[in-house]
Amino acid sequence: MKPTSKTNRTEVDQAGYVPTRRTLCKGLVATLALPFLNKRAHATTLDHLILFGPPAGPSITLAYAVGKGLLREVANKVEFKTWRTPDEMRAGLSSGSMHAVVMPTTAAANLHTRGLGLKLANVMTNGLLYVVSRHDTITSFTDLEGQSVTVPFPNDTPELVFNAALAHHGMEGKVKLERAGTPIEAVQMLLAGRIDTALLPEPAVSAAIFKASTGNQALHRVIDMQQEWGLVSATSPVMPQAGLALTQSFLDDHPDQAKALLARLAQAAAAVNADPAAAANQAASALELPWPVLEASIPYSNLVAVAARDARASIETLLKTVAATHPEMIGGRMPDASFYL
Repeated sequence: MKPTSKTNRTEVDQAGYVPTRRTLCKGLVATLALPFLNKRAHATTLDHLILFGPPAGPSITLAYAVGKGLLREVANKVEFKTWRTPDEMRAGLSSGSMHAVVMPTTAAANLHTRGLGLKLANVMTNGLLYVVSRHDTITSFTDLEGQSVTVPFPNDTPELVFNAALAHHGMEGKVKLERAGTPIEAVQMLLAGRIDTALLPEPAVSAAIFKASTGNQALHRVIDMQQEWGLVSATSPVMPQAGLALTQSFLDDHPDQAKALLARLAQAAAAVNADPAAAANQAASALELPWPVLEASIPYSNLVAVAARDARASIETLLKTVAATHPEMIGGRMPDASFYL
């Protein structure tokens, strides 16, 4: 029998399907493209992600998200680890062993403006600084006049914010500033009776009050520095103190996972604030802190997960205040728009 059409001239496969020239061309293009598609798929696949954070409030959100399995769509395996010192954190970023790190917004700005390839993805706390004292007679900032106050992290954000509040109240030179290397050192000095008043972040504040109560001592949370910041900045009492920074290489290789990570951290922050007891239980082991301390600290940690671009105005207010006296802390200049994810 003679073929009755061009289609009939083409050999029919076993399933009865008749491939046309167009179909064959499409198949050839798909075959040639396959290695490139596989390469892209490999680039976006994330088997293992480690989230790093300090032993402070925002890390409760990270530890909770990891512990509750909220980040399964981000990576096959997700871990949380603490960094103990700024030097450790900077070394990890420089070496490429850290890609997702909670850090002070000032530190993130510094590393970005110095060209490390870092972007601020979100803000994870709107401030967690408080003045703690043996003296419950201190009820306002002006009551600190004539007092000695110990501050951790010399010439860093806590001290610079405190100095800005002193200037706002016209109290420069009227408060004696003592320095401690870390919040833990300041807490130890308080508990040992070597000092009476200190500026501390959460959860160090709650840890100091908790440990004092078990030793028949009394420490009091006397001043909310977020409220003072609202007076200093003439804005709301929102101090975007720390957030999650992501490396540019991570963002380039895993854009979908980065988006999923930020969405799930927002979910985790809401859950932590809604149930501090459950969150503290989940995070205590990871942060190596007693769960009652973490539970007590959460209501005072102002935990959030706000996109950096949405918080840009409040972040820039903080950075400008810090840079007014210590421009080197943010790398010598304000970060541009590329800093805010």
